[in-house]
Amino acid sequence: MKISHKGLYALEAMINLAKHYPGRPNKIHDIATSESIPEKFLEAILVDLKRARFVVSSRGAKGGYQLKRAPSRIFLGEIIRTIDGPLAPMGDAESLRSLVKRDKKHSGLYQVLLDVRNAAAGILDHTSLADLCHTRAKGHA
Repeated sequence: MKISHKGLYALEAMINLAKHYPGRPNKIHDIATSESIPEKFLEAILVDLKRARFVVSSRGAKGGYQLKRAPSRIFLGEIIRTIDGPLAPMGDAESLRSLVKRDKKHSGLYQVLLDVRNAAAGILDHTSLADLCHTRAKGHA
């Protein structure tokens, strides 16, 4: 599994927003500065995260970005899939399953890759933003 710079930046931005949940909206400039993310790149990432309904934005002097859900209800795997696509080292899990069934000579190899993918997905799909930033908002979990 490979996570792109964009994927890492998305995770860092989401952790930043989780640390401020459920407070005031955060400005792009503040997030970019705090996380050392190029501001224009962060803008594009936040648009993708907004389209995927992880964040909401508000305009104006007090505007910015906020998490749409509690940090305990947003998992790393879903963020990574939104930005970078499947978690598998060779396509998605279904592609690996079909390789295991189709290529009997190398099915052991493909089964190991499928197991690696499933283990990584299991960790990422059960690790929330709250787990990483140690902020569990009362009443929002």
